Amino acid sequence: MIDARPPGSSSLRRTWSRAAPYWLSVLRIVAAFVFMAYGASKLFAFPSAILPGGMTARPATLPWTAAWLELAGGALLFLGLFTRPVAFLLAGEMAVAYFKFHLPKSFWPTVSGGVPAVLFCFVWLYLSAAGAGPWSLDAVLRRRKR
Repeated sequence: MIDARPPGSSSLRRTWSRAAPYWLSVLRIVAAFVFMAYGASKLFAFPSAILPGGMTARPATLPWTAAWLELAGGALLFLGLFTRPVAFLLAGEMAVAYFKFHLPKSFWPTVSGGVPAVLFCFVWLYLSAAGAGPWSLDAVLRRRKR
């Protein structure tokens, strides 16, 4: 039987398979960094204002609560600390954001502006199942317990 795979493809597959846990950590770090920027933008208008009129979220409102979840939860995910429960909580926050604010505008996330909410929801849901990866404080704490 003739092998139709390109030469070296099994070697490449092994290399990528070994790298997968590290790419999980990279996904977590990059997504958390972007997520924190959404929270900071709502709370401090930094790096830019994203709320209408360039305003910041007023204390004790839903946008203010969401912004703190995004900033603090994003920071915990960035560090990879308490990743599974924090990611699960933030996936729920993003689901609420989509169904409460985006879905009423349109079913299609590209029309309603809900693409970030949908993507963050499923990335956080994945991290709640997969964990933080090897480059995380969760991994450091797990190694120290042994």
